[in-house]
Amino acid sequence: MSEALATPDIARSVRSADAVDVVAVGKAAGPMLRAALSEAARMPLRRALGVSPFVPRGLPAGVTWHAASHPVPDDGSVAAARAVLDVAGAAQPGDVLLLLLSGGASALMALPADDVSLKDKQRAGELLLRAGAEIHALNAVRKHLSAIKGGRLAAAAGGSVLTLAVSDVVGDDLSVIGSGPSVADTTSFADALSALDRYGGRDVFPDAVVRRLTAGASGAIPETPKIGDARLVRSVAHVIGGARSAVAGAEAVARSHGYVVHVVDEPVVGEARAAAVRLVEVASAAAKTTDAPLCILAAGETTVRVVGTGKGGRNQECALAMARGLRALGPAAVAASVGTDGVDGPTDAAGGVVDSTTLARAEVADLGSPEPYLDDNNSYVFLDGLGDLIRTGPTDTNVGDVQVILVGGRSRG
Repeated sequence: MSEALATPDIARSVRSADAVDVVAVGKAAGPMLRAALSEAARMPLRRALGVSPFVPRGLPAGVTWHAASHPVPDDGSVAAARAVLDVAGAAQPGDVLLLLLSGGASALMALPADDVSLKDKQRAGELLLRAGAEIHALNAVRKHLSAIKGGRLAAAAGGSVLTLAVSDVVGDDLSVIGSGPSVADTTSFADALSALDRYGGRDVFPDAVVRRLTAGASGAIPETPKIGDARLVRSVAHVIGGARSAVAGAEAVARSHGYVVHVVDEPVVGEARAAAVRLVEVASAAAKTTDAPLCILAAGETTVRVVGTGKGGRNQECALAMARGLRALGPAAVAASVGTDGVDGPTDAAGGVVDSTTLARAEVADLGSPEPYLDDNNSYVFLDGLGDLIRTGPTDTNVGDVQVILVGGRSRG
């Protein structure tokens, strides 16, 4: 964060402003805001506002904080969005809004459009999440039900907007991070309607949601700001960190412990249990090329289609789905999938870890095989029964999910 603010273009922008309002939104809002305010002596700071799931400790004096909900927005999310819009709208042409975005911002700063209630928006989001909607589809709907997302925040700003984002999305697409409140939207009302059709059908979604998206697709409601919109000319955005930062850190640690490291270049996406099978296949192929201890590293964001009544999250499902394939990697194989924010789904775990002994230990513990637990989306109970949940607590950041597979040295034959 401090390094980003020290780069010439960014430093020039904030230091030459008439006034700077700093707004941090997301799971990393606390540390990002602290880092920005450590540079306050070098900028004409006027206001500082933060939004996250909880109020961080040790905030500097004068900071206004809004606690809001994730992954489903609440009244706190609405209050936060209104406060941010007020700050942006009160700015003058010579002012700069320094917007610090991180994972979770889309739900934490939510303002439904006039013809949609918060309850309608909550229900639509819940249905999409349960259906396993990928982030682009989810955000297409969010942006077209919102009065702040999809470039609308920047369009409402009276001054310039400078966004620094820590990415939690595959590909680091700024229009997806936090649903792109300060950048042009590349999706349309028609895309949002298509998402409803793909993930459950229009009949299951609230009437107000379907009416708004249908009206927008017909041209009756103005689209979100697009590339070339004059209202976005003074809005600039940069990604200053993401999943590859986490992978690079893990790679350095693995190498320091003597592992040969294989980094999977392709992002891990799609159904969690299918991604797990692919990762084990990658590990198996890589293990045939070396006798040395091997570390496979990958990152991305999978989805889970909820069909059962159990408890878990995408990282727990990914980890558990790797358990059976690990046996083919030998007696010294371990795999984990972890959410870098420390929260995996609606649970107190960040993810899970399995190894070559998981299936045998499960039999001894009378848990049986993993498959029924996966079918019921109940990975939490299985992993918890073995003491194999990873619990870190909230980490105050979010750069997506990281998967690790370790394979001990062996003799090839």
